[in-house]
Amino acid sequence: MSRNAENREQFRPNDHDAEHFLLTTVVGSYPKPKWLNRSKELAEDDASKFDDDDLTEAYDDAACVITHEHEDAGLDTVVDGEMRREEMVEYFAHRIPGYEFNGPVKVWGHNYFDKPSVASEVEYDEPWLVDEFEFTSNVAEKPVKVPITGPYTLARWSFNEAYDTEADLAYDLADLVNKEVEKLVEAGAKYVQIDEPALATTPDDHAIVGECLERIVAGIPDDVRIGLHVCYGDYSRIYPEINDFPIDEFDVELCNGGYEQIDVFTDPEFEPDLALGVVDVHTAEVESVEEIKENILEGLKVVPPERLTVSPDCGVKLLPREVAYQKMENMVTAAREVEAELDAGEIDVTAPTPNAD
Repeated sequence: MSRNAENREQFRPNDHDAEHFLLTTVVGSYPKPKWLNRSKELAEDDASKFDDDDLTEAYDDAACVITHEHEDAGLDTVVDGEMRREEMVEYFAHRIPGYEFNGPVKVWGHNYFDKPSVASEVEYDEPWLVDEFEFTSNVAEKPVKVPITGPYTLARWSFNEAYDTEADLAYDLADLVNKEVEKLVEAGAKYVQIDEPALATTPDDHAIVGECLERIVAGIPDDVRIGLHVCYGDYSRIYPEINDFPIDEFDVELCNGGYEQIDVFTDPEFEPDLALGVVDVHTAEVESVEEIKENILEGLKVVPPERLTVSPDCGVKLLPREVAYQKMENMVTAAREVEAELDAGEIDVTAPTPNAD
């Protein structure tokens, strides 16, 4: 069942003057500065004097810039924009012994994915994200959230050449994720997001994900916030089963679909906190503050304000950078205005309240 840990209040800023608090965050990815892409090209050019040390500095500079950009937008919790990551599976597969790469696979049109293969039993070697988390924490004034691709997606989106079943592979990967979360917690992390985009696209595998999450949170203190992000798909395939997942927060992509699936989460009562996508990452049109406020109200049909997190639908890395920033800034402004209206009693909350009959 949901962890229901009382760990959300720690992210309320000290200068937050509203009684109500809608936690604002981002899912993870953010547009990379153009100079970072150019830096990677130079590092791959044998004729260039730009070396790996120069590239490391470029990554650090980009992470610093985007972390501050998130803070400038007013977000309560920030991410480095995943400046060092190109793809959510490849990045981790390169860091997990047992994986190997045999070349790109055509996904659609002219798009290719460097789909890895699991050639032997997966193992945990060196930490995957601790250095990045520590760097970001040192440059950030706000709490830092850490997104990690989940074991089910790592298993589903790889070729399995070593395990009898995909579930067995996912369980072993979950044990590795648990070790990584432990390392992150030791480094000071208080907010970890498990990304499982494969979940809502595959019927009947929610039990596998549930077991994976049980393994991931084993031994993790209750004051560490564990979120689960599932973008796109048919959420009715996994609800109400997600109420049994050991998570604090469930993050969904509904803005792009006009909230057609919002009622999925109203019966039976939704148990974890809800992180609701309130801006569409699939369009470069910037939603107005008023539009975003209406979207936030959709979340209040499911949970009361003290259990609502406000975020984009998904990562915003494919948007123009100025568009991504304006969406974030408008999102924060909308959240603050909704808080003020809640304080003034101007909004009727339709979600069930705790201990209601």
